[in-house]
Amino acid sequence: MKLVINGEEQEVPEAIHVAGLLDFLGVPRERVAVEVNLAVVKRADHDKHLLAPGDQVEVVAFVGGG
Repeated sequence: MKLVINGEEQEVPEAIHVAGLLDFLGVPRERVAVEVNLAVVKRADHDKHLLAPGDQVEVVAFVGGG
């Protein structure tokens, strides 16, 4: 199915949850915030939040430093 991820349309596997999407993208789960259709998905819900075709997903990675 197609999702819009950080502004770009991408093909991802069907019936995928946020956690699975992060794995698919190779993004470590520990240091990211995820927003789906302008709503933040809590980390505790990443395994439960099923994505739908056309969802707009923003993945923001936190970077340490000063």
